[in-house]
Amino acid sequence: MRERAPGLSVRLKLTLSYAAFVVIVGIAVFTLGFLVLRFLPDGNLSSDSGAFTPARGDLAEAFIRYAWYTVAGLAVVGLGGGWVVSGLMLRPLTRITDTARAVQGGDLRRRVDLPGRRDELTDLADTFDAMLARVGETFEEQKRFAANASHELRTPHATMRTLLEVARADPSGIDLGTLLDRLDTTNERAIRLTEALLTLSGAGRTTPQPHGPVDVGSLVREAVAEARSEAERAGVELTVTTAPGVTAPGDETLLAPAAANLVRNAVVHNIAGGWVRVSVHDDGEQVLLDVVNTGAPLTNALVSTLPEPFVRGAGRTRGRADGTGLGLAIVASVARVHDGVLELWPRDGGGLHARLRLPR
Repeated sequence: MRERAPGLSVRLKLTLSYAAFVVIVGIAVFTLGFLVLRFLPDGNLSSDSGAFTPARGDLAEAFIRYAWYTVAGLAVVGLGGGWVVSGLMLRPLTRITDTARAVQGGDLRRRVDLPGRRDELTDLADTFDAMLARVGETFEEQKRFAANASHELRTPHATMRTLLEVARADPSGIDLGTLLDRLDTTNERAIRLTEALLTLSGAGRTTPQPHGPVDVGSLVREAVAEARSEAERAGVELTVTTAPGVTAPGDETLLAPAAANLVRNAVVHNIAGGWVRVSVHDDGEQVLLDVVNTGAPLTNALVSTLPEPFVRGAGRTRGRADGTGLGLAIVASVARVHDGVLELWPRDGGGLHARLRLPR
C-alpha cells in the first residue's frame, strides 16, 4: 500500500472553509456599508435645536472599528460552528471507515447499516454494504469450493494408494489385470476432475474475446458427436436440432466446453432407455441452447443447487462416479462472462431441462 504524507483532516479543511466563507461574506457586507457612508456630508452638521450630528468621518471611524470586532467574532463563530457542523456531516464517513477497518481485520459480517433518509452518504453506505455482502458470499463460496475440491481430489488418490498397498501386502494374490484396470479408471477420474477444475477456474477469470461471431450450432453438433458413443453405451437416445446460421459473439474456447458439458451432463445423469434432446435456435434477441433429458424425478430445491461446484443430483448417476460435479458449474461461469444465463428446471416425468441463453 502506498505511503502518504500526513495532511489536514477533512473536518479541519471543512471548518476552515466554513470560517473563511463567513468572514468573506462579513467583509463584503461591511464594504457595502462603508461605500454607503460616502453619500453622507463630509462636515459636522447641527440641527435647529443645536444638537450635534456626526459627520461622515465620525461614522466611518466608528463603523470600521466595530466592523473589525464583528469580523473577528464571525471568524470565531465560523470556526466553532464549522467544526461542529463538519463533525455532524462527517459522522457517517467515520462509521463507514470503522466498518472498513473491521472488514480489513477479517470481520466480513460487519455492516455500516447507516440510518436516515436517502442521500449521497446513505447511498455510499448502502453500496458498501452490498459490496461486503457480495464479498462475503464469494468468500464463503470459495471456502466451500476449496474444501470440496480437496476432498474430491483426495478421493481418487486415496483409492489408488489403497489398491497399491493391498497389492504390496499380498503380491501373489492380486489379479494384475484387474488391478491395472481399477488404477486406470481411478486415474482417469482424477485427470477429468483436474481438467474440470482448470476449466472452471479459467471460465471464472476470463473475459470473452469476441473476435467474431461463434457458430453455436456447429459447437453443439460437435459436442453431440463426441457424446454419441457414450450415449450408445448407456442406452440413451441422443438427437440434435440446430437452426442454420445461429451465431453469438464470444470466446469459442469457453463456449465449446460449455456446450460439451451440457450434453454430457444430460447423457451421464440419465436412465437406461432414456433420451436427450438438444436444440439451438435464435429468438431474435438471444441464442438459446436447450438440452432436455429423461431421468429420475427432481425437485425445484435440488435443481437450484446443481450449478454449484461438486453438487450432484441424488439418484441421477448411472451407478458409477462418471461425473465430477463441475459440469453445470462450468456452464454457469461461461454464461456469466458472456453476459448470459443458465436456466434449469425439472422436467415433467423426471429428468432435467437446461437452457443456456447467450446475447446476440
